Amino acid sequence: MSASPNVLVVDDEPGMLRYMKTVLELDSYKVSTAHCGEDAIQSVRDGAAPDLVLLDLVMPGIDGLQTLEQLRRLRPDLKVVMLSCVSDPSKVVRAIQLGAHNYLTKPFQKSDLDQIMQQSLRTAASTEPLGEVEELGDDLFFLAASPVMQKIRAQVKTIANVDVPVLMLGESGTGKEIVARLIHKSSARSHRTFLKVNCAALPTELLESELFGYEVGAFTGATRSKPGKFEQCDKGTILLDEIGEMSPNLQAKLLHVLQDQEFSRLGGRSSVKVNVRILAATNIDVQQAIASKQLREDLYYRLNAFTIKIPPLRDRKDEIPTLLRHFMTRFAESYARSPLSFSPALLEECQRYSWPGNLRELSNFVKRYLILGDEAWAIHELRSGTSSKEASSATQSAAGGLKNIVRNLKDEAESQAIARALEQTGWNRKEAAVMLNISYKALLYKIRQYNIGAPAARPAAFRAKLGM
Repeated sequence: MSASPNVLVVDDEPGMLRYMKTVLELDSYKVSTAHCGEDAIQSVRDGAAPDLVLLDLVMPGIDGLQTLEQLRRLRPDLKVVMLSCVSDPSKVVRAIQLGAHNYLTKPFQKSDLDQIMQQSLRTAASTEPLGEVEELGDDLFFLAASPVMQKIRAQVKTIANVDVPVLMLGESGTGKEIVARLIHKSSARSHRTFLKVNCAALPTELLESELFGYEVGAFTGATRSKPGKFEQCDKGTILLDEIGEMSPNLQAKLLHVLQDQEFSRLGGRSSVKVNVRILAATNIDVQQAIASKQLREDLYYRLNAFTIKIPPLRDRKDEIPTLLRHFMTRFAESYARSPLSFSPALLEECQRYSWPGNLRELSNFVKRYLILGDEAWAIHELRSGTSSKEASSATQSAAGGLKNIVRNLKDEAESQAIARALEQTGWNRKEAAVMLNISYKALLYKIRQYNIGAPAARPAAFRAKLGM
């Protein structure tokens, strides 16, 4: 980037062109202008190479969206910021889909223009450093450690303040909830409530009362009225996870909320008005679900105002070393342990492995490696696909609930850590308790809880899992 970036301003209002040219030249930008989309396109076609285009959305002739589309066709890397006095979310969304870098609503303050200019003209390295962590609360974080995740973060930052539904697509464990939380945190609703509802975790009747609430007498046991998640989320954001698992009847009621932001509680006669931003996520094949009537087509198009596709971890393996180190640092701090390093051999196996469970599986792998502290075991687990089998087993047992899955994973890792500590101390239980940083009584209790016996008495499968 040169010391004085070249900026092309495209607007059909002469007064706006003069104003923009004056204020930008005072800030040492080199400014050229065009009074219509056709002139801007011809300028770029003739060899002009602006670093940034400030493009009005509403113009006679070809409008801003058509101009944007043609400019991006001529220069796919061209950064374009849309200017508009029309606050039409659908047009803003369309501009982002066509590749607009950002947008600015007229009338705007000079400080707003300055901020947009600075954000847009920074190099990729300075704007979105690889590996930059954004904390989201509840021990969740967004880590843009690859170009594709940088692009998703840029999309999120742009779409966050456009109050439209967003649909997140991706395999289980790719981080759809994390993207949803990033949207909420980056939006004007960030100081309001964010709630996640897992549509696959509850039967239809319970899910309906959970979402919409109920009145006294709505069903047996309804002795008092209760607001639903939509009411609790008023002026905030709700994430409907696994939206494809919602029943068709409930999908119809949700469609009404999307259209009118209005619904009735179960057993209620009056309507409840809310102001909620709806985000949805699913790992199903959407087109197949529509064809099989599992997902209503009209609901899909309502949710599909903007779609973010999150790729699986196997398609962004350049992230793996950064993610491994970051998870290790977090877990070491949580468990008050010294972080372990990843040798070149272990990193190579991690890069080679396909991670069918995506970020969730990677996170659990790092947790087990930290607790067991055995690199040979970790490499063996990756080569044998044990990690994948555990991820598959966890998925298959989802009917037992998320808490049950997490508890099983924790128990398995804990029992392995205790067994290994006992082996390393020659079954000196006091030394093992010190090594594990728990009391002697707690260790005895857990030995009984997990039925951990002497080495010869233990099943061969258990000994094999420990590498014995």
